[in-house]
Amino acid sequence: MPKILIIEDDISFCKLLDKFLTKNSYEVTTSFSATDARLLLQKGTFDLILTDLRLPDANGIELLTEFKAINSQIPIVLMTGYSDVNTAVKAIKNGASDYISKPFNPDEVLLVITNAMETFENKPNRSKASDSNSKKTTGSDYIQGISNASKKLAEHIQLVSPTDMSVLIIGESGTGKEIIAKSIHQKSNRKGTNFIAVDCGAIPKELAASEFFGHLKGSFTGAISDKIGYFEAANGGTIFLDEIGNLSYENQIQLLRALQERKIKPVGSNKEMQVDIRIITATNEDLREAVKNGSFREDLYHRINEFSIHSPSLSERTEDLMIFAEFFLDKANEQLQKDVIGFSSEVVSIFQNYPWPGNLREMQNCIKRSTLLTQGDFIESNVLPAEFFQNNKSTTNDFSLSENEKEAIVYALGKTQNNKSEAAKLLKITRKTLYNKLKLYDIN
Repeated sequence: MPKILIIEDDISFCKLLDKFLTKNSYEVTTSFSATDARLLLQKGTFDLILTDLRLPDANGIELLTEFKAINSQIPIVLMTGYSDVNTAVKAIKNGASDYISKPFNPDEVLLVITNAMETFENKPNRSKASDSNSKKTTGSDYIQGISNASKKLAEHIQLVSPTDMSVLIIGESGTGKEIIAKSIHQKSNRKGTNFIAVDCGAIPKELAASEFFGHLKGSFTGAISDKIGYFEAANGGTIFLDEIGNLSYENQIQLLRALQERKIKPVGSNKEMQVDIRIITATNEDLREAVKNGSFREDLYHRINEFSIHSPSLSERTEDLMIFAEFFLDKANEQLQKDVIGFSSEVVSIFQNYPWPGNLREMQNCIKRSTLLTQGDFIESNVLPAEFFQNNKSTTNDFSLSENEKEAIVYALGKTQNNKSEAAKLLKITRKTLYNKLKLYDIN
């Protein structure tokens, strides 16, 4: 029977949680203070710690760090008020497995605890830095969130990286497709070799062959010296072709031949060169539709799509929103030599209700600009761009929250057969926000 230590100074709430978890086959030990919890940890071992973020005798972040130093393998789940989301996200970055906002739903508690324990059971030799629920950087900017979409993305990256399969990354503009490609490269057997990224939309079709395969001096007007192409530069490593759907039909033929034969011929040369490369491509359009209408070659599509990965939009990763925001804030602080601590509760609310049409790229730009303009410790709403205050949400969205908020929630729950995670996605709010709304409107 899994052992859980609960640290909560609200005695009545703690006892209620104790009874609920015991009823669900957990062995529970309760503590009403950090001091008492330290003694319990010295005496026995636990499979999971469930702790309130605010305790009378300890700071939640400091306590988390202390517990991780004692046992880096134990999963820790935080219980926090909705206004403390910023702090909870910082805790996740410091090694917490997950957090639950109060008031919370019993089903959510069981789900979060189960996920946290399964993660650590499946990876017993992991260190804090490799916590699957915390922020990760692979190479540079890859961030792993806690949403289902993020976990599925991480699983696919983990599965395909050690292989040499060609990968097609599909997703909206600004979702970080190149960062996903870099992560695959860094987790592969080619990680010590070159990663060459190419923006296919920026290459004129007349120069594509030269850019891809290189050219010899004098092979055409303007070829004043020999040039090494992208394929030769990536030899032994990985080449990433972004927005591959922008290539002309003629360039697609040239690319297909190189991929099939793994041989290239620089423009103006009679000699072929063998290349050993892994190809990763990306697109923000439906290439299957392009194949149907004849603008993209079907044989090339199958060649580059041995394995496809969906790069989720921010609207699919609402639970990760503040994890990404905190990451970009840290990055902006470093680049701008600032020391902004975090976001005001008003800004957190604005972020969570904004549709983010530009996805991660828009968020990064917004936070960098806001960090530059911020004079105090926290980013306030007055430094946000004007688009955050424009009521330009589509009126055709059946699930947008509006004046008829309660009706929209009831309709979404009915549409999803009471699946709260799916309902939250349709409503474009976080699961935790949905639970708060359910309590507010007394919806069972």
